[in-house]
Order: sequence, then C-alpha cells, then structure tokens
Amino acid sequence: MKKIVVMISGSGSNLEAIIKACNSRKIYGEIVFVISNNPDAYGIERAKKYSIPIKIIDHNKYSKRDDFDDVLVKFLDDLDIDLIILAGFMRILGENITQKFYGKMINLHPSLLPLYPGLNTHTQALNNKDKYHGISIHFVTAKLDAGPLIAQGKILIKAEDDLEKLIARIHKVEHDLLPKVINELCLNNIYLNCETHKVMYSDKLELKMSPIYFNN
Repeated sequence: MKKIVVMISGSGSNLEAIIKACNSRKIYGEIVFVISNNPDAYGIERAKKYSIPIKIIDHNKYSKRDDFDDVLVKFLDDLDIDLIILAGFMRILGENITQKFYGKMINLHPSLLPLYPGLNTHTQALNNKDKYHGISIHFVTAKLDAGPLIAQGKILIKAEDDLEKLIARIHKVEHDLLPKVINELCLNNIYLNCETHKVMYSDKLELKMSPIYFNN
C-alpha cells in the first residue's frame, strides 16, 4: 500500500472522492495526512469525518514563499510518503520543493492544458465559446501547470451550460478520473522518467490515457 498525502486549500470535494476510493480499495494506497495551507478550508472537516490526520501550514504566517516551502518540505520528509496529490491546492510551489518531489507530486487542474493555466478556467472556457472543456492531471514542476501530462478528462460544453452547471459537470469528471489515475500511480503502472521527463505507461494499464470523453 502506498502512502499518500493530499494537499488542499478549499472545499475538498476531490479529497473526499479520493478518501472514498481508498476506503473501497479502488486505490492501492492510504491517505496518511491531509495538509491545508488554509485553516478555514472546508476540506479539513471532510478529513475529520474520516479520521484522517490533518496538518495546517498557514501560508499567511510566512513572509517569504521559500519559508513556507521549507516548512512543508520538512513535514513531508518526516512522513516518508510515496505520492503527493495537489487537489485544489492554491499555492504556487517553488523550485526547491518541486525538484525534491519531482515524480512524486501530481496536480489536478481544471482545464485542458495547455489551455488556461492558472485561475478562472471555467469562465475563460465559456467566454471564449470553447467547444470542449475538461481537466488535466500532471506531474508538478516549478512552472505553473506545465509539468508532464498524465491524463485528461474532456467534455462537450452544452448550449445550456452556465458557470454553475459547467463547474458541476467538471467536478463529476474530476471525481471519476483522479482516483483512477492515483490507483495506477500506486500500482506503478504510471510513472515519470525523471531523466527524460516522459510519463511512462505500463502494458498492464487499464485506464485509457488519451483524452477521455465524458458525455455527461
């Protein structure tokens, strides 16, 4: 069983999807800690509901970004974990921490990268009248939302979609695809070649890695 840390900043809906998948053995791993940089994140309550240990590292208490990263690195080092999942974690991490955990840290981003790195992705997709929208799961580097891509979930934007409806549909894709990718990582069916920076896929992989179309 792989040791997993999930890092959050907000509601934690993806955290709960991961927890449920671990509890039902759909993920070959266990969450050993939830880390939040926001002491008011609702995801903390979700973690408490499942009796998962919580660590709050409030970024507002650190005047320098590197100081926050250093505390985070020390805590992660002591846990000796296998996989770090950024699931709605809204802090940009620096080069020291991303290099140290390169290949062990993944991020869920709500757009079809390289489209719309950063914030307000759903609004941009609607404003630009995009045909498709979706999510991307990638390994983390110091460059924002630009690490090696693992998988994407893709949906058709419907004529009746407003911001609220589109976000709800995207959340369904996130809650389905992210646990599947995490399980494949835990089984070593997906891994990063850190020298070539290429994502490698085992022949045993059941998950289709080309963009997955969810017609919901």
